[in-house]
Amino acid sequence: MSLVQDIAILQKVPMLSDFSDDQLRLLAFSAEALDYRNGQILFDETERADGGMVIASGDVSLQKSKDGDFEEVDMAGPGTLLGETAMLVDARRPCRAVAVGGVRVIRIRRALFKRMIQEYPDLARRLFEQHANRYQTTVAALKPIGERMAELDNISASRALRGSNED
Repeated sequence: MSLVQDIAILQKVPMLSDFSDDQLRLLAFSAEALDYRNGQILFDETERADGGMVIASGDVSLQKSKDGDFEEVDMAGPGTLLGETAMLVDARRPCRAVAVGGVRVIRIRRALFKRMIQEYPDLARRLFEQHANRYQTTVAALKPIGERMAELDNISASRALRGSNED
């Protein structure tokens, strides 16, 4: 694929969508393009992750270890960023990734990504805001669950109190 095609793929990734064309060009130029054949492992579960991979073409089976074997839990296609967290901090891979057919990825090492956000502080600010908004959305979605769990705790405590009063 050409640099222009790589830029177009990177632009579709939500985490990178605020990057300017010049910033995406620099990122695409500095990243690595890797090709995998059917059945090849892109990375393994619990492996140290040194960055992210954007699927440029093909599909990737995401698998979790279960009873000594691997079971598919999801399928990722073109434009998917695998290892978003690993682009920002030291992390371990939560699953195994296996090529389904021919797969091409754009590998963005953490060191490269950190250099990008150091060179462009406005990117760092936007990324921070993006992540903060996602966390706030998650907290808001979890709030009703927390409230329901508190209700269940109250019911449980009430039953336990009634049970001890009957003794």
